[in-house]
Amino acid sequence: MQQYLYVDDGSSLYLERYPLGAEDREYSYEWPFSQAHIATLDLTGMAGREGRLYGDDLADREVGQERYWNAGGGSTGLPGYDSYPRAPYGGGGDMFYDDNEWVALADVQQYLATGDDAALARAADIFELVVSGWDTDPSHAAPGGVFWTQAPWSTDRNTVSTMPGAQLGVRLYLITGEERYLDWALRFVEWTDQYLLAPNGLYWDNIKLDGTIDERHYSYNQGVPIGTYTLLYEATGDEQYLARAEAIAAASYTYFVEEDRLHDHEIFFNSIYFKNLLLLESVTGGHTYRAAMQDYADHQWNEVRDPETGLFPVGGSATELLDQAAMVQIYATLAWPNGRVSILY
Repeated sequence: MQQYLYVDDGSSLYLERYPLGAEDREYSYEWPFSQAHIATLDLTGMAGREGRLYGDDLADREVGQERYWNAGGGSTGLPGYDSYPRAPYGGGGDMFYDDNEWVALADVQQYLATGDDAALARAADIFELVVSGWDTDPSHAAPGGVFWTQAPWSTDRNTVSTMPGAQLGVRLYLITGEERYLDWALRFVEWTDQYLLAPNGLYWDNIKLDGTIDERHYSYNQGVPIGTYTLLYEATGDEQYLARAEAIAAASYTYFVEEDRLHDHEIFFNSIYFKNLLLLESVTGGHTYRAAMQDYADHQWNEVRDPETGLFPVGGSATELLDQAAMVQIYATLAWPNGRVSILY
């Protein structure tokens, strides 16, 4: 990832892919960068000397992350991360709520690992941004839900923009004890379960303002609810939440692992999925989901990785930063001590 995708020009940024296409921009979008940031954070979580080796790298990712920060605020007036670096490295871009949620969850992970108060404060700021993205128009079909983006070309409300907000809210509640975070988290969860939970126990992707549902099942749309319900159980002690997490995990394991659909999905989707399964197993015990994650990692290493470069090409051609970073996350978290997994986002 560092050799082929890092841009060594003082920006602390990355390429979108390698090799770079003629139409590609100079730097990656926020979504892939955030995953390289999180990959480095996950590397610092490895035990002993191995984890300590990456402290300087993590500090560099934090510099790069701020290249996307829009302190002046987006369309709702609240600050957040733009989808592309801001001046002097780019012209910024529309804010996406899921992009911001991944960074906020990483900030919480960093706070839990190191006690970094600035990281916690940034996560709280982003939570306010997410709340501002809640659909408040009762005339819409399925009123409520967090919009995917502030961009005017999309009015979808997604599992991936609403459920990570819930996961962030529960994390902040567990840290601060502020009931408001839990209240919003439950509102996010209840809306998603009401409108985007399919009869097979898995989550659909999004719903349009006219009520049309995108019924595709993505692995990360199952992973985040698993993690969220696990955290709700830890926050409340209510066994129904743990039972929900286990039910989603079982249904998704059948659909994605036993029925061999994992390889039809982006590596990033699967890294989110597996990390949340590890979070569940940190509470319930067992090794089923960790073993599936290891099998997936072994398959990627043996069947997908280019042995000459160490890159994970997409479709046999370019390597996306998003997927290369996701593989770093998968290998790093498999190397974590079992007791540490509870702080994973």
